[in-house]
Amino acid sequence: MTHPTRMLPAALVALTASLVAAQVPGAGADAEARAKLAKALTLHASFDKGLNADFSRADKACYVQRGTELVKAAPNDDVKLAAGAGRFGGALHFPKKGATRPAFKDGGVLGYNAKSWSTTVSAWLRLDPDKDLEPGYCDPVQITGDDNKKGYIFLEWSKDETPRYFRYAIRPLYPIWNPTGAAWHEIPFEKRPMVQVARAPFSRERWTHVAFTVENVNDKTRPQAGRLYIDGRLQGSIERWNLTFDWDPARVLLVLGAAYVGHIDDLAVFDRPLTPAEVELLFGLRTGARELYP
Repeated sequence: MTHPTRMLPAALVALTASLVAAQVPGAGADAEARAKLAKALTLHASFDKGLNADFSRADKACYVQRGTELVKAAPNDDVKLAAGAGRFGGALHFPKKGATRPAFKDGGVLGYNAKSWSTTVSAWLRLDPDKDLEPGYCDPVQITGDDNKKGYIFLEWSKDETPRYFRYAIRPLYPIWNPTGAAWHEIPFEKRPMVQVARAPFSRERWTHVAFTVENVNDKTRPQAGRLYIDGRLQGSIERWNLTFDWDPARVLLVLGAAYVGHIDDLAVFDRPLTPAEVELLFGLRTGARELYP
């Protein structure tokens, strides 16, 4: 006869197994989602130890423009490394409106091409736009090519309004978005290829996550679009535009800090448009995009 107390461990084992089994579907789904996100990662810069990327499918080096040349970037009075001040570890700090704009070469990071181009860029920002920024436009993140009239992608704060608008814009070939040659500020908001947020939750006291997608640029067979996310939530979409670019792929850059005053941390780039669920997952990573490393 089996003693009742000797059955207890076996019962506990069975109960534990059943509980684990009940949790496996969710755990498996989360692991699969992270794996897909990790597979799409092309660049990550934590800014913990320097300006260069921690991970890249191509060139890890951070550059700045000097005339027509790109030279290796280094911290200076315009761009500083702020140890321990980031969302995760260190961060970039732009203490004033300066001329230094750290940049990363494409070369397979952004994946620009003339047939069908998609990507996602993610970063964390900390600032009070109405108190910290100087007069004029500010673009914390840009994607540029050899000529802004051949295409131009940027996040920006408006220059005149109080509070300032926060925007995400995809400007294709100049004649497409601006056939009359008007100044950007002269074109009505609703007729610009952009997403505009009137009161975005930026603050000196907290970090704000921003992600934007580029979808099917130069592809006439699929819908072309761009989407803006703040703190994991969709803010709006750029749709029903002819998003045709004509960049020289060898001269495409991801640029940070144009007229920016504040902190930037945990820059990450992906080789496709992330889904809303993936952006939410990225926003929720406890230690940033480094969690996606193999």
